[in-house]
Amino acid sequence: MKVAVAGVALALFPCLLHSAFSIPHSALPAGRLPTITLKSVGSLPAHIAGSFEDFSACHVTPEGDFLVFDRRAHSVYRVARDGASAPNKILQIGVKKGEILKPIAFASAADGTFVVADSPGGQDRIQIFLYLGASVGGFLLPNRSVPRLVLGDIVLSGVGAIDYTGKTILVSQPDSSGALITEYGADGTVRRSFGELRPTGHEGDRDLHLALNGGFPLAIPGGGYYFVFAGGIPMFRKYDAKGELLFERHIEGPEVDEHIRRMPGTWPRRKVGDGEFPIIPTSIRTAGVDAQGNLWISLLTPRTYVYEPSGDKTRVVEFRGAGVFAPSDLFFTKEGRIVASPGCYVFDGKL
Repeated sequence: MKVAVAGVALALFPCLLHSAFSIPHSALPAGRLPTITLKSVGSLPAHIAGSFEDFSACHVTPEGDFLVFDRRAHSVYRVARDGASAPNKILQIGVKKGEILKPIAFASAADGTFVVADSPGGQDRIQIFLYLGASVGGFLLPNRSVPRLVLGDIVLSGVGAIDYTGKTILVSQPDSSGALITEYGADGTVRRSFGELRPTGHEGDRDLHLALNGGFPLAIPGGGYYFVFAGGIPMFRKYDAKGELLFERHIEGPEVDEHIRRMPGTWPRRKVGDGEFPIIPTSIRTAGVDAQGNLWISLLTPRTYVYEPSGDKTRVVEFRGAGVFAPSDLFFTKEGRIVASPGCYVFDGKL
């Protein structure tokens, strides 16, 4: 889901000869955008991709190799660009520095460094690593992990999503900061918090109000930020480099209509661990920003909405690898390629 800049050589993928995308021709209602089908131009071999327990994210190192985040295995792997050798586990399960336990989120930067948010002992932690696996720092977050959102069978606690610029780490942490986005330095100091919480109508229930304000904080290449709300009414906001609100947009379209119709007005509390909390189903799978500043939002259905920096929705995209799938993570290269998980499928994003 995170913006990072790295290259994927076309020569790595022999299936580049077929068309990278197609547009189905059908009669559409006025104002409705056609769905563009992006066809994979490369991927990891099936026997490599199938060796992971939970293919949560796949990013690219400056050398063109893949970094695979396997949430269920509490691990990060480095995989050779041609998939000719077995994955090399560079992070493994554990509570010590340089190990990860109950990982929640993963993000990488242009220089190949990456961060993992995990929760050993119920305490949220963020660690920074070189792409060869060496630890270069880390810190604990001030509050204990609290369950907020659920995506399928995964309960997202505390830091549900992060972004990493190579210098700072963006975190969705409304319970401790009272804001949508908190920006940390690599040493764990809070640089700033910004973004007023949206009204939810549930301000009297603090846990529910905070859960409905969780989401995806995203840095925009060249400056500025997006924040995509993960639960409740689908919407996003754009902020300038100073953290000032530029605009807010509702995420609308036939692909989200059914989800909105089924959205409850109340969320009963569920017992999780030692407490009971209102657990909110996510409205969005993931979100990311490409090199041109376009916002890509992966829906619960296998469709992805693309918004221009102006906030206008311009494309509806369908990703097709071995079959049509809804991405759980999107990684963008400066050359315009997209690496989508699960599966580590590579797409030509220049439409």
